[in-house]
Amino acid sequence: MRSKWSRRAVLTVGAGAGAALLSRPALAQTYPMRPIRFVVGYAPGGTTDVLARLIAEPLGRRLGQQVIVENRPGAGNNIGTDVVVRAEPDGHTILLVNPANGINDSLYKKLSFNFQRDIAPVAGITRAPNIMEINPRLPVQSVQAFIDYCKANPDSVNMASSGIGTSLHMSGELFKAMTGAPMVHVPYRGAGPAIIDLLAGHADVLFDNLPSSIGHVRGGSLRALAVTTAERSPALPDVPTVAETVPGYEASAWFGIGAPRRTPPELIARLNKEVNEILAEPAMERKLADLGGTPLRLSPDGFGTLIAEEIAKWRKVVAFANATVD
Repeated sequence: MRSKWSRRAVLTVGAGAGAALLSRPALAQTYPMRPIRFVVGYAPGGTTDVLARLIAEPLGRRLGQQVIVENRPGAGNNIGTDVVVRAEPDGHTILLVNPANGINDSLYKKLSFNFQRDIAPVAGITRAPNIMEINPRLPVQSVQAFIDYCKANPDSVNMASSGIGTSLHMSGELFKAMTGAPMVHVPYRGAGPAIIDLLAGHADVLFDNLPSSIGHVRGGSLRALAVTTAERSPALPDVPTVAETVPGYEASAWFGIGAPRRTPPELIARLNKEVNEILAEPAMERKLADLGGTPLRLSPDGFGTLIAEEIAKWRKVVAFANATVD
């Protein structure tokens, strides 16, 4: 009798497992079943927000469901990341991954999550330089003149950023560490508010992601001193690199999409396919180029490798700058 029930149990479990396996290929075909939340860990107006909205519309069109950008600013991008970490892993909540996710791993002493463990890489979006820009009222025209001005006016130059530990903050901290230029860090809840105060003259300098500032630079309302990548940007070919004045200086911004861990690989593969096809469209390539970026078409594993490399890189920068957040 015991043997009979054991055999029935095995058959039942086996049938259930078989049904589950049979249903997995169909999962990506029925997905998504409702609108998708696209969480951005910063306020509207900054690069992360701009890029999320740029991708959201065509992605929603291809998936047949609206992709809704949800801004959850605070704690240097950690609030937005935590929202996605805690979300159901069903493909209906995704994260705009950005350099802060690579920095915070070593910057913050206490985090409620482990980014590499708790967020699954989905797809890349773009890579772009940061741009060292100032309010035109500041009487300097070059990186060296800016360094000299800071040293002649110690702790009177306000360096805005999109939050503690963001790539904007760490780009500035690396500049301070390598030049000895004294600046007062003023963190904001996103690049959008930081740009507003820079334009108004309440801040003096910002190491912003190029996409959210290039319009202000081209329009003359902000003065570009340099880009932060090793090479000059094709979008602003006449703007020098920081490294032309400060040898060895290099930083760049990268962006992509993540999802809660345990999100079915079929859904990740579907999202990756759709995003990469969007990035391959000439119109999207032009839009990213206008923002100073280049498409970052990667597999989920490829994007995961990039994240791991960035975490290792910024761990060294955080130590070099002696930066930490409780």
